[in-house]
Parts: sequence; C-alpha cells; structure tokens
Amino acid sequence: MEDELLPRLSLLQKLEAFAAQIEIVDDCDNYDVALASILMHKPDLLFLDIQLQGRNAIQLMEEVRKSIPLPAIIFTTAYSDSQYLMSAIKLSAADYLLKPVDRKDLAIAIAKVWNARQSETPPKETAFPEKYVFRTVNGKIAFVPQDIAYIRADGNYAVVVTFKEEVVVLENLSSLQNRMDPSLFQRIDRSVIVNITKIYKINQRECTCTFASAHTQDIQLKLSKAGVIFLSKMI
Repeated sequence: MEDELLPRLSLLQKLEAFAAQIEIVDDCDNYDVALASILMHKPDLLFLDIQLQGRNAIQLMEEVRKSIPLPAIIFTTAYSDSQYLMSAIKLSAADYLLKPVDRKDLAIAIAKVWNARQSETPPKETAFPEKYVFRTVNGKIAFVPQDIAYIRADGNYAVVVTFKEEVVVLENLSSLQNRMDPSLFQRIDRSVIVNITKIYKINQRECTCTFASAHTQDIQLKLSKAGVIFLSKMI
C-alpha cells in the first residue's frame, strides 16, 4: 500500500527480483481500497507506507486486526519517526524501511519474513459442519449454510439473518467468523459476515447487495464503503 505512484512503481519493480518468494496479489493507492483488499486476499505479507492521505498505516492495521489476524508487515516511510517506529514494533512489524527503499535492505527484510514462514508448522485442515449451531436466549438453533444470507454484529452478540427469519445469537462476530467456512462466508467489514454464494447483485451506487434464494424472497443489505469494494473485487 503506497499512495504515491512513483514510489509504488519503484517498489513493485524491485519486488520482481523476489518472484520465487513473493506473489504480488494487489497494489493499492488509498486507505479504503487497501482495507477491502487486505480483508479479501488475507495476504501473508504487506508493504505499507506509514502516511496514507491524512491517515496512517498504524490506523489501517488496527482496523484490519479487528477482522483477521495481522500478516507480516514491512513498513516504508520517507521519515525516521520514533513514534511510528514504536507503533510498528507493537504491531510486530517484520521491518521498517526508509524510502527510497534500498535493494539490500529490502532483501534482508524479505528474508526475515521468508525464514519465519518456512519455520512455521503448516495449519491443520478444518472440517466445517453441515449445520451451524448457535446459542440463543432460549436454547440453541441450527441452520444449514444455504439458509443463511448474512450475519451482522449487534454489540457483544450477533444477528443471523436467514431467508425466513432473524435470530439473535449469543456469540460475537469475531467468534463466529473463526468457525464459518471461508469458501462460503466472508467478513467484508467490521460488522457483517456475508454468504458470498447467495449474492447475485451488487449496487455500487446505492451501496447495497442482494441475496437470492430459490424458494423465498430476496434479501437486500446496506453495505459500508469497504464492504462494497470487498465484494466488487470478489464477485
């Protein structure tokens, strides 16, 4: 993520030398597009400019980690600012590079991330249930995935919206996200998980998406700006 064109192109060119280790999935030039792209692609490594058109990468990462675990981060900046450096350290940044980025420094930073990744234990495959069981005030309720349109946050709880009813469940959105099949359900912003297989229309002008079921009435959802960008890239 780099909001200035020439530094971004320069970094992309330098990264071509590391094609065996790095696959570039996206490059972004503003905060909102970057947030949506990160939540969609869930990258292993991010290159982030500190300053982002009135906001900064620290704010962006604070936003990201509300939804997904933070990836490895290599910060880039034109300034040696101790305050940002300390913030970067707290976010477990892999490195902090001054612009223009030196090729040798870039190689060292990438090597740190590469070596750390190689030493990690591969995650176990997760088997997802045929039905999702949710706790409610009155007990428990179960839905098959195709019955769920979306789930929205409601304070410390959540509301499961199906094609027949809405049910308040005693679980927060982050907890639900961790046990939902990501091939079906994606968290598109801070407050909503959607069943991407049920979306058939996105209205970018009105910031809405529509969920369709073969046997019941369609459901429309008002989206955030980040949610619109996320879904437009995914679907």
